[in-house]
Amino acid sequence: MSCYKSLVVRELGKGEFTRSVEEKDTRDLPPDEVLVRVHYSSLNYKDALSASGNRGITRRYPHTPGIDAAGVVEESSVAALQPGDQVIVSGYDLGMNHAGGFAEYVRVPAAWVVRLPPGLSLQQSMMLGTAGFTAGRCVDMLMQQGCVPGDGEILVTGATGGVGSISVAILAGLGFAVTALTGKNEQDFLLDLGARAVLARDEFVRSPKKMLLPERWAGVVDTIGGQYLETAIKETCYDGVVTSCGNAASADLALSVYPFIIRGVRLIGIDSSRCPLAVRERIWRLLATDYKISRLDDLVSMITLEQLDEAIQRMLAGSLRGRMLVRLI
Repeated sequence: MSCYKSLVVRELGKGEFTRSVEEKDTRDLPPDEVLVRVHYSSLNYKDALSASGNRGITRRYPHTPGIDAAGVVEESSVAALQPGDQVIVSGYDLGMNHAGGFAEYVRVPAAWVVRLPPGLSLQQSMMLGTAGFTAGRCVDMLMQQGCVPGDGEILVTGATGGVGSISVAILAGLGFAVTALTGKNEQDFLLDLGARAVLARDEFVRSPKKMLLPERWAGVVDTIGGQYLETAIKETCYDGVVTSCGNAASADLALSVYPFIIRGVRLIGIDSSRCPLAVRERIWRLLATDYKISRLDDLVSMITLEQLDEAIQRMLAGSLRGRMLVRLI
């Protein structure tokens, strides 16, 4: 058995939580089928919530967050996965109520494991992580529903965040005209990613009394919810598509049915934790091929396990942009 380092969140009492890097033993991991030596993980908003004691994400503490992990199989009790295989583990219950990727080892069910597709390195896969996978699902859904370059503008909300920034880059790479919505002064960053226009979030929300607004968007990738999603739906063109994958602004949505029954707007929720393995494998293949981002390094900052605590605080304060890659080797 091996000793390894892990970020552990402990409850001190009365809703107070602490985070520290501790030494653990692989015998303490859940008794699942595949042991993976983690090379890289990534920081997501859900991780920051889990690391802060959010009971809606994680029920029991002490706990190791990290909904993403990429590494090499060290032990396996299933024939389909062998020691030495390079793999990605993300979603399902990893890092929520199952010891997660902010550790040098994870042990998980074989059904959670995706082989690393050709065209991606382990490091690149975690530059993307769940945020990139979610962005890939959003883009894939827009295209499945008939959105093609040339149809009109695509709006991406929360565009400097992980899902938003990767969505901008993928859509721009495919030839879509992307408008990025952000609450930060990051216009140059978004234009460099390929956005054709940048909108300030505080100027975007329209009167909540209006049932419909002038048509503008052929499609939408919404990552923040609330009034921003409401306005985006009201401005979506006839037969347009809106994908919704986040609620950082609000989980509430105050709408009439008019956009749906008058303009035929389709609102589609995007889930990244429970989608079938076949879908997961297909999206990862797309991220390695058709959706591959040529300037992925521009989106990413690399940190160590010891630097995670500060990065979590910055994420909760809304002061991060792009992706945070966690190196564990």
